[in-house]
Amino acid sequence: MEFMLDSLNLEAIKKWNRILPLAGVTSNPSIAKKEGEFDFFKRIKDVRSIIGEKASIHVQVIAQDYEGILKDAAEIRRQCGENIFVKVPVTTEGLAAIKTLKTKGYHITATAIYTTFQGLLAIEAGADYLAPYYNRMENLNIDPEAVIGQLAEAIDRERSESKILAASFKNVSQINKSLALGAQAITAGPDVFESGFAMPSIQKAVDDFSKDWESIYHTNSI
Repeated sequence: MEFMLDSLNLEAIKKWNRILPLAGVTSNPSIAKKEGEFDFFKRIKDVRSIIGEKASIHVQVIAQDYEGILKDAAEIRRQCGENIFVKVPVTTEGLAAIKTLKTKGYHITATAIYTTFQGLLAIEAGADYLAPYYNRMENLNIDPEAVIGQLAEAIDRERSESKILAASFKNVSQINKSLALGAQAITAGPDVFESGFAMPSIQKAVDDFSKDWESIYHTNSI
């Protein structure tokens, strides 16, 4: 399993990189907008300095046409290095670009996946990661469990090296379902990870253990 953080907030990345077995950081234009105006590529370099060289960083193209996507991808790789993952939406133009970029050795995350068909085409085009949008699919009355499950079956059947990087989560239940269905990776915002530890019973159990230990040994450590 791979757990990634969907954020460009440096403090959040520092916090969750310390806590989680963090496999990477993902971003898109909407994530960037949350941080206000800043030097984008400097921020990506700052993220790299926090999470290290082994973790992955995923940066999305802005252009929507084939040639524009190729130009964006080239600039992203020039600025961020060979090990960057370029996020390309699975549109007709995006799919054509994914095919070309893979022949040039790019690492590709196929994003904006709402349907099984999109995902299957991205697998065949050689995408390294597929990013189906769980919560957005639910909001459109598309069954995200069916989509993720079918893509996982296709990857297994075809012995593909593509991985499902499920995204767009509002709660940890959606994450759990995605992983159970065969997603190899997930990305979620800091708020979703925070919510996973917000259950009062967790802290109460820890506090009770500490009190019991202190009542016997009069210390709060071993």
